[in-house]
Amino acid sequence: MPRRVPNLNALRAFEAAARHESFTRAAEELCVTQGAVSQQVKSLEADLGIRLFNREPRRLVITAAGRDYLDVVRDALDRIAVGTERLLQRQNTGALTVSTSPNFASKWLVHRLGRFAELHPAIDLRVSATLHHVDFAREDVDMAVRHGDGTAPGLDATCLCTEELFPVCSPNLRRGLREPADLARHTLLHLDNRQDWSKWLDAAGVENADLSHGPVLNQASMVIDAAVDGQGVALARTALATWDLLCGRLVRPFSFALPVTYAYWIVYPKAAAKLPKIVTFRDWLLAEAAEDANRLTALAPTAAR
Repeated sequence: MPRRVPNLNALRAFEAAARHESFTRAAEELCVTQGAVSQQVKSLEADLGIRLFNREPRRLVITAAGRDYLDVVRDALDRIAVGTERLLQRQNTGALTVSTSPNFASKWLVHRLGRFAELHPAIDLRVSATLHHVDFAREDVDMAVRHGDGTAPGLDATCLCTEELFPVCSPNLRRGLREPADLARHTLLHLDNRQDWSKWLDAAGVENADLSHGPVLNQASMVIDAAVDGQGVALARTALATWDLLCGRLVRPFSFALPVTYAYWIVYPKAAAKLPKIVTFRDWLLAEAAEDANRLTALAPTAAR
């Protein structure tokens, strides 16, 4: 059976008029005219078939039926107000679930979460590390950080940072690397296959390099961790190497780098673009990335290659 619910504006006009015992004061509260309030109440009385007020000279007197109905209406409006406030609070604070890749989570994001928590203690950040691209329509995820070309149909996408591909190694290995040709005497760490090293060495002018040796790993974070451990020289993308570079666990032996097409993008549904907690986390990510870029510029090697 469908609910019989009177017009909400009429109910608000009735509740304010009953509380103030005045159409004029109710109109002031609701920012409408006195005539509008009077008409809304008349419409409600006609809809219900019940007189809610006795209109006496210079007085508005609520009837017994009106007083009983006021209790019901006031309780309903209070519940709506509380529920609305809770809903809005959840948009500003509460849980924020972010999906990203395991590589990005472990090498870029996780080290910074304490700083975000200190700045925004009311946001309950939850990070879901996964290799698949989240379906916002089907999964309980608010936003994501994705590696790609920025194409995200139906989503807002903001580039987190531009990226390059360059060699990194532990500080102890750097002494033996004065020019790219020196890489021939070092173990090279490979991701998935040996194509990235082949492209970088060709672009750097290194010929006849033997790429048939060195371990092949299937996760970028593993390659970077092996380089930190001094097991060889790795090719790393900017975002994933940043934390270890800034902390001094990795160094760049050469300044030469290859630009890459893909980068990390912050994505979320267009309908959620202005939600305060989405804006807060997005702006924090961008600020962190901008600070990284400034600090990495100061650390960049000065050699021609």
